[in-house]
Amino acid sequence: MQSTTDYYRYCPDQVEVKMSDAVCIGRRRTHYPQCKGCQFNDDEKNEAAGGSTGRAQNQRERASMIETVFKAYDVRATYPEPLDESVAWRIGHAAALFFKQTLPTMDRADKRKTTIVVGRDMRKSSPTLAAALIEGIRAASLPVVDIGMIDTSQLYFAVNHFDAVAGIQTTASHNPARYNGFKICGKRGAPIGANTGLNDICHLAQRLTHHKTGQEGPLAETTLNDEYKTFIRQYLKPVKPMKVVIDASNGMAGQWVPIVFGDVEGLDLTCLNMETNGDFVHEPNPLVDSNLDQLRDEVRRTGADVGVCFDGDADRCMLVDENADIVRCDRVTSLLARHFLQDHPGATIVYDLRSSRVLPEEIRKHGGVPRRERVGHAFMKKALAETNAVFGGELSGHFYFKDNFFCDSGLLALAHVLNVLTELRQPLSTLIDPLNRYPASGERNFEQSDKDGTIKKLADVFNDAEVDHLDGITVQYPDWWFNVRKSNTEPLLRLNLEADNPELMHEKLETVAAHLGTPVEH
Repeated sequence: MQSTTDYYRYCPDQVEVKMSDAVCIGRRRTHYPQCKGCQFNDDEKNEAAGGSTGRAQNQRERASMIETVFKAYDVRATYPEPLDESVAWRIGHAAALFFKQTLPTMDRADKRKTTIVVGRDMRKSSPTLAAALIEGIRAASLPVVDIGMIDTSQLYFAVNHFDAVAGIQTTASHNPARYNGFKICGKRGAPIGANTGLNDICHLAQRLTHHKTGQEGPLAETTLNDEYKTFIRQYLKPVKPMKVVIDASNGMAGQWVPIVFGDVEGLDLTCLNMETNGDFVHEPNPLVDSNLDQLRDEVRRTGADVGVCFDGDADRCMLVDENADIVRCDRVTSLLARHFLQDHPGATIVYDLRSSRVLPEEIRKHGGVPRRERVGHAFMKKALAETNAVFGGELSGHFYFKDNFFCDSGLLALAHVLNVLTELRQPLSTLIDPLNRYPASGERNFEQSDKDGTIKKLADVFNDAEVDHLDGITVQYPDWWFNVRKSNTEPLLRLNLEADNPELMHEKLETVAAHLGTPVEH
């Protein structure tokens, strides 16, 4: 029997009513008027598929395929298998049904309040996937505003600009070219993750077939070049003469950095990998050190003050200093926290629990309130909104801003880095050096099939420490600490460890690693 928590069918125009498979089947058997042509009418759609056995088999295969593309925070898979245009249509239609049922009944006839904003990145498969997604949304009678090729952070701006019910970006972020997917947000840019709607959308999509519904919501196409530039630039103060190298990673920064920053007086930009044709000179993942080689070489060659590498959809970035040394993102968060606390004394700063101890120390030193949070944009954005935090940062290069609807933005991060360098008039390396007081392992990955068992074992082995399970396991001693987290998608454990001195760090890294499994490069 289907559990009440699995009631994911909705009748047309009755999206507020969740119903079981049994009720749906019963309505079809009694020829309920709205069953004819319904997207859930498997009897009608699958008569040619071999009777009830064929229908059941098709449903299982479709459900399994859909489930593989849904991750904890977004939709991500290789194109065209398993993610293709048919799957994109179902995801669009399912998302429209989900967001429609979140609206009060009186708002469902209001075009503005039911609009879904759609954007896409530069990947070769993005135009057709976005078009199929839009078709699926419109087939649920919801309006769509297509804002074209954008960085993901612009989606959050657009949802608020249009006061839309939701936004969906077609992107695979930092993944290789063969990947694509969708990032989904709700009203005011609220994150949609597994526990805040993504599972619901997945369940709906699993029960759908790509078909004609007889409905077609209105479609508008526009760009927000001027509006988005004005929004970002309002936070950029006049800059001192400065040389900056940008590596766009052949991603969306290649389009939007010139639009937003190209005419800033005093800014001498050198740009790398700006072409947005879907081909990558290097993978668009700035967390991999080798992907920063071009940027570092160009910083040395030009004598630049700072280098910035964006990921594919430009919602995160990594910095290198004037010596071409890579700057860890928790150090950047520390530096920017000081900057924000000058104007917002006593404010909360959110950081992910992999970050160095230097970060809460610096936040307190400058009069702020540190908030330690789970890894992932859904948790970070929620924590920022709950605490009305002014700023937040993750070790992965995502930086979050109260002024950006508590959402992340690579372009806003660049603006505030330029503000800090202009204000403090010191080289970036000089500003960062005092923040490098604790040696760290960096993130290490270990292949481990029994992830839960290993984490339980760690709690037993290190039971004399302060232990918490906010995200995986964090073990803290006065002079060293570590966190071990599970990968959401692979049989991997991820370790971050820090100590008061290099000798202790290496000693404890060896001790903890012995419990984790086989080290892997990942």
